[in-house]
This record gives sequence, C-alpha cells and structure tokens, in this order.
Amino acid sequence: MLKNYQEMLEYGFDVLNEVYFENNLLPIVISIMSSPRTNGHYTVGREWRVGEDRLNEINISAEHLDRPIENVMATLCHEMVHYYCACNGISDTSQNGRYHNKHFKEEAEKRGLQISYAKGIGWSVTEPTQEFCELLRIKRIEKPLDINRDGCAYFGIWTAGKGIGGVGTGVDGLGVAKTKSSTRKYICPGCNNSFRATKDINVLCMDCLEQFEKVEKQEELPKCHLFIQKK
Repeated sequence: MLKNYQEMLEYGFDVLNEVYFENNLLPIVISIMSSPRTNGHYTVGREWRVGEDRLNEINISAEHLDRPIENVMATLCHEMVHYYCACNGISDTSQNGRYHNKHFKEEAEKRGLQISYAKGIGWSVTEPTQEFCELLRIKRIEKPLDINRDGCAYFGIWTAGKGIGGVGTGVDGLGVAKTKSSTRKYICPGCNNSFRATKDINVLCMDCLEQFEKVEKQEELPKCHLFIQKK
C-alpha cells in the first residue's frame, strides 16, 4: 500500500535534486518508518547495503504522512540539505544533529524553503515557499493516497522484560493483551504535527514550541495481527 507513496518520494527526490542541487546528490535510500517525534531525519552513516554499494538514508515519518504534500516534500528537501552539507563538508548542525545553525538556514533557503528559529533546535522549523509549491504543481507532485500511521496495539513477545511496540498494551509470551485501551490524538496548533497517547499528557512540540492540544474524540485501538519480534 505504501508503494505509490514511496515512488512519489523518490520522484520528488529526483526533481528536487535536479532543480536545487544540480543533480549532485548521489542515490540515497528513502524510507517510510515510525518516527513520531520528528517529521523526518537524515542518517549520517551509510546504513544501507544495496548490492556492493553502501548508501545513506532519508527517513520520512510514517506518523506525519497526513500533512499537506507541500509540507512532506519540504521535509524531504530539508533532509536533502543535510545530505548536501554532509557531502560538502558544511557544518550545519551541533548537539548530535539537533541544533540547526545559520549554515543550515542559508543552504535551505537557497532551495525553496522558509526557515524559522525555535529555541533548543535553532534554525530548523521548515515551511515551503510559494516558489517551492509552484514547482511541485508544475512537476505534478501530488499525494498519491490518504495514509498515516496512527498507532496500533500489538500482540507479541516480551524480550528481557520489555514490550515490542504495543501502545498501552501489556502482553506475556504469545498471550493475549491484558487490557484494552483507547488513544487520545494530540495535534500541534502551530505546525499540525500529531501523535497518539494512551493517557492525558502535556507535551511540547519541539518544532515550534507550541503545546499539543488533545482532540476530544477518542477512538478504540484497531485489532492487529500477531506480531513476532525477530532476534
């Protein structure tokens, strides 16, 4: 089901690489994986092996795919800027990649992005400019389907006393979940980032420093298939 979205991201990478990076960025793995605390990230190490090649990775958060396509593509371009800086010896971050400095802001704003400052993460808050959105329209980069990873309860194996991704669900061995749970959806009023939690909590969005607001409607967790962790 993610195939069309994956193809759109790879096509978007090629378009942005041609328009904003003069096709200087080498092939990279673009993944869609769980990353609820951020819209995306660039992996500095060459974590992927493709044949005899070793490739870096850009991940787009599965929990934030329901944003407008302009914002998803702006996240992709944001991570491409990190990739560009890494390839060209430009020091664009500090604090283990968390704090974005003015070098990042300068490089990102050359490439159709609007960058704002936020305490703790620096020049990191990213929005698409009108120029960027127009490029997406001309190149027909559109969201292929409405899909998002909202969170789910799993049955599974506990290893060394730790669960394997069950949201609010305790399990023993391959047993049945002990308790039923429902989730609360929280949305940031500033950037529309969202996540789900199994209890009422207070959380600050580190992208724009706004407090997440709870959506009053609650949904029961969907049923899931058996999930077994591979050692």
